[in-house]
Amino acid sequence: MKLLLTGANGQVGWELARSLMPLGEVVALDRSRCDLSRPETLAALIAEHAPDVIVNAAAYTAVDKAESEEALATTINGAAPGELARAAKAVGALLIHYSTDYVFDGSKSGPYIEDDPVAPLNAYGRSKLAGEEAIGDSGCDHLILRTTWVFASRGGNFVRTMLRLGAEREQLRVVADQWGAPTWARNIADATAQIVARAHQERCQGGFVSGVFNLASRGETSWHGFAEAIFAMARERLPQRPLKVARIDPIPAADYPTPAARPANSRLALDRVQARFGIVMPPWQAALARCLDELAPR
Repeated sequence: MKLLLTGANGQVGWELARSLMPLGEVVALDRSRCDLSRPETLAALIAEHAPDVIVNAAAYTAVDKAESEEALATTINGAAPGELARAAKAVGALLIHYSTDYVFDGSKSGPYIEDDPVAPLNAYGRSKLAGEEAIGDSGCDHLILRTTWVFASRGGNFVRTMLRLGAEREQLRVVADQWGAPTWARNIADATAQIVARAHQERCQGGFVSGVFNLASRGETSWHGFAEAIFAMARERLPQRPLKVARIDPIPAADYPTPAARPANSRLALDRVQARFGIVMPPWQAALARCLDELAPR
């Protein structure tokens, strides 16, 4: 296989560059070589490389900033994936694309299945939904993977933010009425590689069907519960990293206003991805432990 990876320097993209390598030749492109803010450049880029698989890990991810930059977010998350999809169809490639729980409004009482009605609360969610729709309209072979609460040992994310704040402050206030499953970028990448291998086999055998799949850790917690787990595990696994934090107060989201509204329920049902691809994601606690171990000095 020849695989073209976009967003190679992002949290998930960086992991994908490693996870995809056993499948064949990986052409890993960062923003300097593949800029989704310029969708008009993408068709020629795909035609030049003529990959078998395109894995689009590039995205506009600044959720709050998107409220004032919705046009840019929609170009990168909506128009550009549509161009990638049309280019994929032209060269006969499979497109793998990542989306988000933020396409839902969070009002459901249980975990969301892939076919539940979408109703994004914020500009970021609307931009990601636009990408899903553009890909679906293109007619290319595609798999859209919706994930949630992504963290990693590099980049900007909740785990790294908590470790930084916990070293600076004795008391923190963390939202306790939003629920989801923290998902490690490496688990997303490893699962993606397994999905690509199976999908490639399906395409070769003439049995491939495009679709949308949830891909997240097993289990659930609140942001407050996640923060408590981060500090408890960090004290055990990162003893060399001093933490001042002694108290983590649970607060409602209403007490921590942000430009972008967040869904109260970001839980995603995982039955479909397991049934189709045999993917069994680890519990979020196990993923967090492995991520923290990666932060330990060698």
